[in-house]
Amino acid sequence: MRAVRIYERLDIDGSLDDAAWTRTRPSEEVWIQTLPDAGMPASEHTTIRVLYDDENLYIGAVMYDSDPYNLIVPGLEQDFDTPNSDMFAFGLDTYHDRQNGFVFVVNPAGAVFDAQAFNDQRDLSTAWEGIVDVRTSVNDSSWIAEIRIPFATLRFNPVEGEQVWGLNLSRRIRRRNEDAIWAPIPLQFRVYKFSMAGTLVGLSDLPRGRNLWVKPYALGKYLDGVRQELSATDGAVGLDVKWGLTSRMTLDLTVNTDFSQVEADAVQVNLTRFSLFFPEKRDFFLENEGTFGFQDISLRNYRTGSSPRNFRLFHSRRIGLSSTREPLPIVGGARLTGRVGDRLEVGFLDMQTRSVDALSDGSHYTAENFAVARVKGQLTRGSSIGGIFVNRQGTAEDGSASFNRAYGIDASATLLQNLLLSAYWAKTDDSDPIGDDTSIGMFQAAWRSTIWNVSGLYKQVGDGFDPKTGFIDRTAVRRYFGTVGVHPRVLRFGIREINPYIDFNAYTNLRGHLETRSVQLGTNVSFPSGGSFRVSVSDRYERLSEATSIGGALVATGEYQWLEPSLRLSTSGSRALYGTVSFRWGDFYDGSRTSMSGNVTYRPNEHVSLNAGVQHNDLELGGTSFTADLFSGRVRYAHNTRTFFMAFVQYNEATDELILNTRFNLIHAPLSDVFLVYTERRILGAGATNPVVERGITLKATKLLAF
Repeated sequence: MRAVRIYERLDIDGSLDDAAWTRTRPSEEVWIQTLPDAGMPASEHTTIRVLYDDENLYIGAVMYDSDPYNLIVPGLEQDFDTPNSDMFAFGLDTYHDRQNGFVFVVNPAGAVFDAQAFNDQRDLSTAWEGIVDVRTSVNDSSWIAEIRIPFATLRFNPVEGEQVWGLNLSRRIRRRNEDAIWAPIPLQFRVYKFSMAGTLVGLSDLPRGRNLWVKPYALGKYLDGVRQELSATDGAVGLDVKWGLTSRMTLDLTVNTDFSQVEADAVQVNLTRFSLFFPEKRDFFLENEGTFGFQDISLRNYRTGSSPRNFRLFHSRRIGLSSTREPLPIVGGARLTGRVGDRLEVGFLDMQTRSVDALSDGSHYTAENFAVARVKGQLTRGSSIGGIFVNRQGTAEDGSASFNRAYGIDASATLLQNLLLSAYWAKTDDSDPIGDDTSIGMFQAAWRSTIWNVSGLYKQVGDGFDPKTGFIDRTAVRRYFGTVGVHPRVLRFGIREINPYIDFNAYTNLRGHLETRSVQLGTNVSFPSGGSFRVSVSDRYERLSEATSIGGALVATGEYQWLEPSLRLSTSGSRALYGTVSFRWGDFYDGSRTSMSGNVTYRPNEHVSLNAGVQHNDLELGGTSFTADLFSGRVRYAHNTRTFFMAFVQYNEATDELILNTRFNLIHAPLSDVFLVYTERRILGAGATNPVVERGITLKATKLLAF
């Protein structure tokens, strides 16, 4: 596709009626379906025009539709629910390295989803946000999207003369469950599979701007509760800076960093022997997260048996959050990310926290410094090798500070388009080691075609491996995983695809003695409407070498084996009322477990969303019968694409604790916000001496200044 330079002003109003749009002819290519009829022409026509001037890239898209007044729009919020929406999407590989780039998605109401994509679809960072101006309109024959992206939002190589970017375009017609693509790719991939993208040509002499963004904030807050010795009113100011040092290198600075507007964590019930993973939600750490990723790989449409929830050598939640997930003060920090030459990607991060005399549990926190250095080199298309160094260092004035360091190398390769190979080796060094073997190593191979899904993994974790700035679910083990599955397309009897599979998963200790084994046989069935059904049965074995607390009950030493059936049904998210329900039952260690969870959402229009969830666990363990239940409710209201309200309430029956988090957000200018946040954590039991554990209200304002 060719972009055409313009010199006149272009109004972004969703109509494409400016004279500038007549300077280029609309694209006439036939788009190809990936769903439901892979390889067939799209059922509706789509035309695209691309313009640019000295400051902006413009995309004009016309999505013709025989029934445009039945478009499905799930919401108006930033990063809306793309799987359940009509949408137009495009990916820009601005360096044309066929690996990394930017993704933008627009729905018919003008909401925007934007993200950074890394490693040829392997990683997607949805926290990235750029300045994007979008207007849409709907008429009797189509819906139209008019999009302006400042070149300052993107990163590219400002060479003299013409340059080439990678480009792909996608469209979803949700009521037909149809996905279509401009540059055809297999159905298991998405629009940001840049190794298979088309090209955008015609761009020449692009600007070399300063790319300096300064974003100050000011806030005031009131806090009380058990975690506060006295009720207190406080205020703070801080600053975030983003500076494009070169076209390939970006420096981010943060001073007196604050995350008070971030949504509360979802409460979890732990019925395992191991630590639970809580995801990062803070935007500063999520942006460019893929650059620092050194972890188990989780891939869309691949059954790999492992994910970043099992292992991350660097997990940014260790910075500025205590082990009980209590915020710790961050003095500030810096992050430098970008490229050196065409093939070398680099990232450096340094953050400093401040001491806290007394946390809510009475413990003391000593100031620490966190430093990360990451380097990754692209070898050939789809192949890379990299290294990482992570240092966590106490900065106590008496010089007695402890330290924890981690370092490793990783590599990945894509062969024959469908074969993915990945491996890593890492080691930790600690001032107070917990074991002799402080290393971890993994090798994985995965094959995914339109029919077959086969993968295998081997991992060994030493007894002394301890990444205190990372996450690992279990140590002192060797892990073996394998899966074989098929994905035949049915397209009959109301079924789109059937996916039978078998998984084998085993853990031994470092002496080779079996500790955990599961063999799971299951089938996933997906329907043309977008719903799905899964049935499985697992043959599980666990050996406990010592009495272990599971769900709060003490289970004795011994060997345990049981069968665990499960069912899961999800209805189509394109409907106003949809949800998911799952069941699991059977023996469980020396007793039994019956678990049920359900989640239902009512979305009458794009402005309102109501959600309710429940998780019920009925257990008998260690001779004790008990329940472990969670309840949650969420309300979202979007007045338009700039004004939002959210309320999230959770109740944990085991602790008799109620958690409330409400947030009002006004986007008063691009990437500039006003937040009003109220949080409360309360014990509901009649015997609670101080029922309010913590309570606070925060007013925060930010303003982006672009130079």
